[in-house]
Amino acid sequence: MAARSAPSCHLRLEWVYGYRGHQCRNNLYYTAAKEIVYFVAGVGVVYSPREHRQKFYRGHSDDIISLALHPERVLVATGQVGKEPYICVWDSYTVQTISVLKDVHTHGIACLAFDLDGQRLVSVGLDSKNAVCVWDWKRGKMLSMAPGHTDRIFDISWDVYQPNKLVSCGVKHIKFWSLCGNALTPKRGVFGKTGDLQTILCLACARDELTYSGALNGDIYVWKGINLIRTIQGAHTAGIFSMNACEEGFATGGRDGCIRLWDLTFKPITVIDLRETDQGYKGLSVRSVCWRGDHILVGTQDSEIFEIVVHERNKPFLIMQGHCEGELWALAVHPTKPLAVTGSDDRSVRIWSLVDHALIARCNMEEPIRCAAVNVDGIHLALGMKDGSFTVLRVRDMTEVVHIKDRKEAIHELKYSPDGTYLAVGCNDSSVDIYGVSQRYKKFGECVGSLSFITHLDWSSDSRYLQTNDGNGKRLFYRMPGGKEVTNKEEIKGVHWASWTCVSGLEVNGIWPKYSDINDINSVDGNYTGQVLVTADDYGIVKLFRYPCLRKGAKFKKYIGHSAHVTNVRWSHDYQWVISIGGADHSVFQWKFIPERKLKDALHIAPQENLADSNSDESDSDLSDVPELDSEIEQETQLTYRRQVYTEDLPQLKEQYKEKQKSGTSKRRERAPGNSIRLHFVHGYRGYDCRSNLFYTQIGEIVYHVAAVGVIYNRQQNTQRFYLGHDDDILCLAIHPVKDYVATGQVGRDPSVHIWDTETIKPLSILKGYHQYGVCAVDFSADGKRLASVGIDDSHTIVLWDWKKGEKLSIARGSKDKIFVVKMNPYVPDKLITAGIKHMKFWRRAGGGLIGRKGYVGTPGKNDTMMCAVYGWTEEMAFSGTSTGDVCIWRDIFLVKTVKAHDGPVFSMHALEKGFVTGGKDGVVALWDDSFERCLKTYAIKRAALAPGSKGLLLEDNPSIRAISLGHGHLLVGTKNGEILEVDKSGPITLLVQGHMEGEVWGLATHPYLPICATVSDDKTLRIWDLSPSHCMLAVRKLKKGGRCCCFSPDGKALAVGLNDGSFLMANADTLEDLVSFHHRKDIISDIRFSPGSGKYLAVASHDSFIDIYNVMSSKRVGTCKGATSYITHIDWDVRGKLLQVNTGAKEQLFFEAPRGKKQTIPSGEVEKIGWASWTSVLGLCCEGIWPVIGEVTDVTASCLTSDKTVLATGDDLGFVKLFRYPAKGKFGKFKRYVAHSTHVTNVRWTFDDSMLVTLGGTDMSLMVWTNEMEGYREKRPCDSEESDIDSEEDGGYDSDVTRENEISYTIRALSTNIRPVFGIKPHLQQKEPSVDERPPVSRAPPQPVKLQTNNVGKKKRPIEDLVLELVFGYRGRDCRNNVHYLNDGDDIIYHTASVGIVHNIATGTQSFYQEHNDDILCLTVNQHPKFINIVATGQVGDSADMSATAPSIHIWDAVNKQTLSILRCYHSKGVCSVSFSATGKLLLSVGLDPEHTITIWRWQEGAKIASRAGHNQRIFVAEFRPDSDSQFVSVGVKHVKFWTLAGRALLSKKGLLSTLQDARMQTMLAVAFGANNLTFTGTISGDVCVWNDHILCRIVAKAHNGPVFAMYTTLRDGLIVTGGKERPSKEGGAVKLWDQELRRCRAFRLETGQVTDCVRSVCRGKGKILVGTRNAEIIEVGEKNAACNILVNGHVDGPIWGLATHPSRDFFLSAAEDGTVRLWDIADKKMLNKVNLGHAARTVCYSPEGDMVAIGMKNGEFIILLVSSLKIWGKKRDRRCAIHDIRFSPDSRFLAVGSSENSVDFYDLTLGPTLNRISYCKDIPSFVIQMDFSADSRHLQVSTGCYKRHVYEVPSGKHLMDQAAIDRITWATWTSILGDEVMGIWSRHAEKADVTCACVSHSGISLVTGDDFGMVKLFDFPCPEKFAKHKRFLGHSPHVTNIRFTSGDRHVISAGGDDCSLFVWKCVHMPH
Repeated sequence: MAARSAPSCHLRLEWVYGYRGHQCRNNLYYTAAKEIVYFVAGVGVVYSPREHRQKFYRGHSDDIISLALHPERVLVATGQVGKEPYICVWDSYTVQTISVLKDVHTHGIACLAFDLDGQRLVSVGLDSKNAVCVWDWKRGKMLSMAPGHTDRIFDISWDVYQPNKLVSCGVKHIKFWSLCGNALTPKRGVFGKTGDLQTILCLACARDELTYSGALNGDIYVWKGINLIRTIQGAHTAGIFSMNACEEGFATGGRDGCIRLWDLTFKPITVIDLRETDQGYKGLSVRSVCWRGDHILVGTQDSEIFEIVVHERNKPFLIMQGHCEGELWALAVHPTKPLAVTGSDDRSVRIWSLVDHALIARCNMEEPIRCAAVNVDGIHLALGMKDGSFTVLRVRDMTEVVHIKDRKEAIHELKYSPDGTYLAVGCNDSSVDIYGVSQRYKKFGECVGSLSFITHLDWSSDSRYLQTNDGNGKRLFYRMPGGKEVTNKEEIKGVHWASWTCVSGLEVNGIWPKYSDINDINSVDGNYTGQVLVTADDYGIVKLFRYPCLRKGAKFKKYIGHSAHVTNVRWSHDYQWVISIGGADHSVFQWKFIPERKLKDALHIAPQENLADSNSDESDSDLSDVPELDSEIEQETQLTYRRQVYTEDLPQLKEQYKEKQKSGTSKRRERAPGNSIRLHFVHGYRGYDCRSNLFYTQIGEIVYHVAAVGVIYNRQQNTQRFYLGHDDDILCLAIHPVKDYVATGQVGRDPSVHIWDTETIKPLSILKGYHQYGVCAVDFSADGKRLASVGIDDSHTIVLWDWKKGEKLSIARGSKDKIFVVKMNPYVPDKLITAGIKHMKFWRRAGGGLIGRKGYVGTPGKNDTMMCAVYGWTEEMAFSGTSTGDVCIWRDIFLVKTVKAHDGPVFSMHALEKGFVTGGKDGVVALWDDSFERCLKTYAIKRAALAPGSKGLLLEDNPSIRAISLGHGHLLVGTKNGEILEVDKSGPITLLVQGHMEGEVWGLATHPYLPICATVSDDKTLRIWDLSPSHCMLAVRKLKKGGRCCCFSPDGKALAVGLNDGSFLMANADTLEDLVSFHHRKDIISDIRFSPGSGKYLAVASHDSFIDIYNVMSSKRVGTCKGATSYITHIDWDVRGKLLQVNTGAKEQLFFEAPRGKKQTIPSGEVEKIGWASWTSVLGLCCEGIWPVIGEVTDVTASCLTSDKTVLATGDDLGFVKLFRYPAKGKFGKFKRYVAHSTHVTNVRWTFDDSMLVTLGGTDMSLMVWTNEMEGYREKRPCDSEESDIDSEEDGGYDSDVTRENEISYTIRALSTNIRPVFGIKPHLQQKEPSVDERPPVSRAPPQPVKLQTNNVGKKKRPIEDLVLELVFGYRGRDCRNNVHYLNDGDDIIYHTASVGIVHNIATGTQSFYQEHNDDILCLTVNQHPKFINIVATGQVGDSADMSATAPSIHIWDAVNKQTLSILRCYHSKGVCSVSFSATGKLLLSVGLDPEHTITIWRWQEGAKIASRAGHNQRIFVAEFRPDSDSQFVSVGVKHVKFWTLAGRALLSKKGLLSTLQDARMQTMLAVAFGANNLTFTGTISGDVCVWNDHILCRIVAKAHNGPVFAMYTTLRDGLIVTGGKERPSKEGGAVKLWDQELRRCRAFRLETGQVTDCVRSVCRGKGKILVGTRNAEIIEVGEKNAACNILVNGHVDGPIWGLATHPSRDFFLSAAEDGTVRLWDIADKKMLNKVNLGHAARTVCYSPEGDMVAIGMKNGEFIILLVSSLKIWGKKRDRRCAIHDIRFSPDSRFLAVGSSENSVDFYDLTLGPTLNRISYCKDIPSFVIQMDFSADSRHLQVSTGCYKRHVYEVPSGKHLMDQAAIDRITWATWTSILGDEVMGIWSRHAEKADVTCACVSHSGISLVTGDDFGMVKLFDFPCPEKFAKHKRFLGHSPHVTNIRFTSGDRHVISAGGDDCSLFVWKCVHMPH
């Protein structure tokens, strides 16, 4: 049965015929060594033309489709297709992998490109978004990613002349990318009028921002920047597939078969038409071209590679060819010569020389070829065709012999008989025809037994029989030549087959897997002499089996390289080679066969590394030859660490349940108890399923783990310290080689590894994000910088970390089976080993991946299960312990020898200075010399060897040893039974720690007057533990059965124990000897209790739902309590011993009378009045509050009340121990909670004096002792407790400003909607009615009058070519905070409004702007570190977090030169609301507006995200780093303050603890500041400031302000703190206060703004000055000495700003807004001159033509006329109820037109004085009025309305003018209409939801500016009647520009903002004359 092992021979890939030209391009290059690199199928090929030799790179698992060459031309990057495709970077010289990049793309990798210095690689995916990704490929790290395009991308390239710029092109687009920070930002190329928008296939970058690209129509498009500047037409006559840039210029290749060479300026040099050359043919198409010096490489669509020497360009040299389109199925080998014949759907038949590796003949047929055969004499070649015919050729000269067509369907297989007389032809129609060769192929017979198509045929050696296989997998036999079917099996038995190519039959059973009936093996061929069989299947795999292989599921060796189907495989005639052919990859692979005898010499050719291994994992018969797994290991592999509920899931679960529970929690709940507990000692060690998890620290303490606790045990003092950072079972532990740091890995949905310091017990780093379910092995590297971890997910993922940074360096799938251990090579940090079930692998790091090679066991070897492994004295040597007791010794990856070390598995091994120590299941510790030659000494772990003074008791001799460690002159040993022992070198053993063995622990009782307790467990032991300082096990007794409960009698002399078989016993409490036992029940005894006092009765509760009551003295059963419907869980006696309280599994609370057991009904209110002797019940009113919000998911399993009846302790299924105040009435009581147990806490008990609480963990088998700390006694300690589940009901307080900020919803501009309620059809979509009198072309009429009266008629008109932002009046204070800062020692200030960052000089008022944001800025901060002077970070609004251009982002920029230093695209969907730099300035913290309010930490210079975590379920307002820290920060928000620590990649948080101060409640926190000694100050909504020490509230500064404290600022140089709040100005109070460092004393400053209340939103302190930003959009500077206020910036408070008017002659303008003010602004002096408070919202404003009067229209329908000189009211009137939308003076100053939203325009005659009586109005206006304009002669008025219609009326009659011709002749005084044919071009294509809102034509009459709902200002030429006119865009405003005007002389444009309440002043740049 040799099929049990794989064959010992081997195949080596020798040659690949073919080149992938189809669907790929730019995949052929010269390397530095003048070799040629390309790919075919799944193999990278390096071909040396000089030596005619190929090397192969085989690291891919599927088709390679893209390739890029590193600029130094040695390294190659290739990308593949597949579900999880990856990129390999490899060395073309050694063909070894350098780096693997994975886990980002899906579907495939379409393009790759290296940058100029080769450090970065860009890749494009085939996913739906065509993701573009930039890698730091050496580190395997992704730097940036963005969606590429909606359609396919064909080429991408770095711009080698500009850093950080890339260009990509593809279907109908080209994009120019810039990389900044982690953001890739594209700009689409503008085709414009220069060329057609079309598909771009390839590109190359040149100097001066030029890009050359090849288009689908054969033109070359030349780009400058993003604009197409010219095209080179007809460069090729069809698509240009490839463009290659070199020193001399460019080479292009196209579908027309031409190569063109161009010089560096793209002038043509020469053209080479390959179709015209000797080797050429019609339809030749070039897919790839590479030009180096005088050589050109060309790859074609039809899989050829040409090399052209430039000066002999008409003689291309064909260096590689292969089959092209269609599948390749036909393969035959010559019977006597080393030749192979292939035929394909491309209709060609080709003959290859296997010796010369060359094509020697080719012939084209009429039909696609499906099979081939050569006759035995090698003269005839038969080809079977797809159309049912077959042809016979002479091999010599390829001339036809016959062509016969007897069938209509494809011929699948044909074969000549061994004597050469017959040809059998198998067809798709299920028949086989037999033809006679010498009779000119006359048909002799046919075989018709099959019901399905014929797949394979074989002749018998004597040519008398034929066997066939068909599509149904049937095997049939026929007699030859007649074709009669043979049914008699006996007749066939002795037949010897000439060849074996059939896939079914006894001899080849083994090629099929055991339990599968799939039909995926396409071909086999048997090699009788070598006794091997080769197979080819649909997965691209070629396999070698032993022949014959009779049993299914035989072992094999597998070889990959083909990509998909391998269609055929054959041995060469002399069995030297195997030829395999690929269906879809058109390639022919030639493998060299290396028989067993030669393998020995071939070993130095290490098995070629690849990511998929060549020795099979998949063979199914694996287990048959492995010795039975040891029971312990078997048990361990069965363990599952999956949880129903992971601790990570709790927050979400709570949220879900809270929604349901909203109503029930209105009652004011009790506070949490004042007492707290602290973990004091843990009995237990996790040895039953963990190994090597026990170590000495350098100071001799012992570190290990149990449950969720890392324990540091001091053996001198017998004390323990605990690391409590984990929240679930710890599964592994490793210690740092140099420092006392420990790494521990835990169970979890996204499990983490914590690295912590044993001295401070603080976490240094937490690693997570790459494992699932749990981490089962960890190991540090020798220098301690790296850490390897292994997960327990299905593929046992291995991750290599840089743990300090928390970065994943590399990741790989480990193995299907469990991995027990990972070890890093102490000499080479990039190497590691893993060992596990049937698994020993040697890994090395390659970029982001790891490449593994299986340990090579040699020929007869079998893969053992490895339990432990260590490295030896050189980097090559490794040692592993197996499950059979051997130690394997490895050199490199080869097994050198094995040594028998233990009986049973070797579980632990440790390397010493001069040797090794091993420990096994046999309980023996063995010391070995350094080569495992001699065993120097053994120690047996036996009771007899225990040292005399050793405390505790060894449970059994020779316990299984799971961990060994050495140090401090001792051996430290951990056993499976949960013991830790110290073995002295001389032999005596000391027991240090012990716990229960495997099995759940439930029974717990504390002694009535001594500090001892008893436990009983499923491990069948009863144990007594000392709780006093000696902390040891006093006594142990083995029981016949496991037990679940126990109880001391009231006098402490007897101990009752309930067992799992329904019996119970009473034992002497001192000796544990039996007193008496009973067996009355069948099911588990679940609780047992003595009655109080004398202990007269014993109540015994069982799972049978009964409670038996026994008289202790007479030992008789005296009563039984019946009536429970489910098993009993808890029982308690009352003080008199007369009443029992019972809990059942159905959550019933029952009462029974003792001793008879009569059921009693007691009203729930009375229960607590009864005096209970003990309380362990979890039901009833008194403990309603102990059930958590998620009570459906988890049970409270145990409770216990202190003897003073004040504190109730509970344990639950999630491993939490909680303390409640008793009675815990009302749902969801408040509690303190403690995590240490991992899963169920099965029992909790207070000791007799309440000084300690003892808790039991069910599955973690640990007994934990906690000390009770009374109220008031408190040291500060980390991780004390968390507050309860449901946040307090008290709201966090109310303030209108806070509510508004919290509820504001930010949307991106692109989603803006109409600001006005407009309806109707947009102007550019309206059908134009032709006017009645279309004028004749030559008109006698007078010339058309001008459209617009122009003011500067005399000057030559100059169009405006650009607008430059000069001034912004406005500041975003209404909903943003901490956003005004000093720069340059207080000379400048920086702030923001809309999407503009503003740097404002205080002295001159000049402003400069940062305008790179594409949406509103929400937060701003300045870097305080001197190294990063003037560096600013701003965060903006965004859409979803998809990393595209509309995703939220943070910009980091230099405030002086406005250069962007980094852009961080973030995952904070909706926007970024807070940013803060760390102390060193290198880290940046950001907070999102997403529902989780994510907090992220960035290394902003690299654009790298370090850590990210959900912050809080409600809004976070501010998060700030401590000014002295890079790891500590604080976040504040709605009912929220959290103190955070950055540890590696993890963010750890502690909620602020309030419970220390009486009646403190969690309020909404708004601001934060910092003091020395870890003090933190937070400002609240009520005006108090809370002072925190660490995370504990230590005092409250009551009413620091009268209203909310919105802003706080910590001055770094002197520690003083500034606060700003919302207050009414009063004598003593002020909205700004300056405090000392501890917030004890303060000085108040009043802001002299004249407001009723001052609301400060931002404070900052400079030299003697305080800078204040207010809610009212003022920025004020306050002097500290004299308290003088200087207002630096003014703005409108509330928007929109609707009204805008410019002075007719001066540089002034007016604005009117919703805030009820009209303000006058001076452009020259850059300031507000005046403001008038109107008391109502203003909507419109207008100057009279002379500038002496101002008319203001109000929202309430009133309008007012003021005199400019005195600001007195000249007149006012209210004729309408609704808002006035526009108001206009006529040019002759006579009329006033007032347009309103009541669809009306009223006319007033001003010459009649200030009475303002209406003289007339316009009729039938279809909708509300938007804008109005008078004609120059004051006789007409044009009105644009809310239904996209423009009407013209006569003045003053108000008559509607309908005559289009008359309208066309009007000259207008002004033009502000957005409607009309003259401005048709201003409407954009994209205005579905949003509109153009305002427009204004310049005074010169030739330029037009518009504002729209997207916040854009656009500049057009006027008039612009064509649709979608050309324009320039100017960004800056938030959504909705409400109004826009030119100032006099067209010097400036003013635009008014809707959402941003800001006024932008743009300077007009006129074209030069």
